Amino acid sequence: MNGPDFLEVLVFVLLVTALMVPTGNYLYRLMEAGEGPFGRVFLPVERPLYRLMGVDPDEEMDFRAYAKALVLSNLFMMLLGYAVFRLQAYLPLNPDGIPNQSPDLAFNTAASFITNTNWQSYSGETAMSILGQMLGITFLMTVSAATGIVAAFAAIRGIRGDRTLGNFYRDFTRVVVRFLLPLSFVVALLYVAEGMPQTLLGRVTVTTLDGAQQVIARGPIATLEVIKHLGTNGGGYFGANAAHPYENPTPFTNLLHMLLMMLVPTALLVTFGRATGRMRLAWLLYAGVFAIFLTHFAVVYAAETWGTPALRELGVQGGNFEGKEWRFGIVGASLFTTVTTAATTGSVDNMHDSLTPLGGMIPLFQMMLNTVFGGVGAGFLNILMYVLLTVFLSGLLVGRTPEFLGRKIEPKEMKLLVIALLMHPLLILFPTALALSLPGPRESILNPFFHGISEVAYAYASGAANNGSAFAGLNADTPFYNVSIGLVMLFGRFVSLLALVAVAASLGQKRVVPESTGTLKVDTPLFASLVVFVIWVVGGLTFFPVLALGPLAEHFTMLVQGVAP
Repeated sequence: MNGPDFLEVLVFVLLVTALMVPTGNYLYRLMEAGEGPFGRVFLPVERPLYRLMGVDPDEEMDFRAYAKALVLSNLFMMLLGYAVFRLQAYLPLNPDGIPNQSPDLAFNTAASFITNTNWQSYSGETAMSILGQMLGITFLMTVSAATGIVAAFAAIRGIRGDRTLGNFYRDFTRVVVRFLLPLSFVVALLYVAEGMPQTLLGRVTVTTLDGAQQVIARGPIATLEVIKHLGTNGGGYFGANAAHPYENPTPFTNLLHMLLMMLVPTALLVTFGRATGRMRLAWLLYAGVFAIFLTHFAVVYAAETWGTPALRELGVQGGNFEGKEWRFGIVGASLFTTVTTAATTGSVDNMHDSLTPLGGMIPLFQMMLNTVFGGVGAGFLNILMYVLLTVFLSGLLVGRTPEFLGRKIEPKEMKLLVIALLMHPLLILFPTALALSLPGPRESILNPFFHGISEVAYAYASGAANNGSAFAGLNADTPFYNVSIGLVMLFGRFVSLLALVAVAASLGQKRVVPESTGTLKVDTPLFASLVVFVIWVVGGLTFFPVLALGPLAEHFTMLVQGVAP
């Protein structure tokens, strides 16, 4: 790695580390009961919302009440989004005459954006009206991000031993009103200053420098881009996503996109540390997961810098630039690729389908792990899952009942952990095998052989991990893929999320066991290393067969033949 590339990565790492502390502290203050931060400013806004919803923000909820409120509110908002997508042709703010989405596509889109996935089987500028982009897309991006964060709040309360999990409606309203909206407003101004459009006007026809006529789509892009990255959403206003100059005009916006994607997933570790009094554990987990992240980035960067044998035989130096923006270069594209699949955002500033086999394997593998920081809230819960799993496995080795923060992990918690752990590979591997075995879904694969396997596996991994990025080369706008990926996204979001919150709630009801000489110390570098080892081993053993059939087979074939099949 040359000097400028190393400096770019170093600046990114330092900024992520610096920003996570104040953000985590603010989220900690936000989750605590009482007036909360900036109460005098925001309470006059929140109280009418509570009255409109007909809820008491001071009523404490147990797990069942919290989970019921979370599921029902998300179901209602998903149905609202579905109605907008099915009726957008008849609704206002549709200057370009965009037609309604089909029932299966509308289901897929609504499921995608309420689950924080933002998988798109359509191209935004041609299939979504301005109202659809605002009320259907930007709104669902905001509430899905808030849902993930408040689920993390509930789990943190359970882990530290609170008898209740708080109040879902109070948490949800605070996160939206006091965190997501103010920060989005400020960053949107920066985006507009950098050249992103923000308008309610539709397409415009312009004359290019060579005299040709070109139709350019416009809309409220800056506001969508903020919550797209801050909420680890990822859906693009345009089909080209963050490679489009209107969504990502400068290297500064490219850096800001990546910082926003990493902001909340890293900050929640600080929130956890503050709430439980285990800041050392929080920093060790951060260091361990970041070590995984940097290792994966190094593989992508090395693979894309080396390029392919075919290019090297032709004398082409400088790496694989196919599908990449010259504005960002290989290091910018490699870093963005690693960030967007680590934080399960799905935003892309380069074509993942054009990555080298090993470069494309890493984003696929990160979504399969689903815990390299992960999305807002859900990523923290997945890290917690692997922490508890590591504690359990370590307890088996020494013959003791496993304990985490003084509370015993017993059969009930392990059953819920197993549900959360097995649900993810089940939602990836079974639909992938089904799609590859049926003639209809196979016809959607545009690339043959090993790369086609990667494309299908990537689609379902993206849905199960609530990521939303795509390998492309797969025509996913069919009833089979729209419905199956939609179901994968819903189960991938809510089953694991609720199971892990239930684990935390169950642990919170247990009596604290005093530490003894046999207690496993979790705030040590050794334990953090064990967590990293378990993440890699469990992920590797579970998904190695499909990786071997897809990107690894493509890589070795490329080396033998000189060109990829």
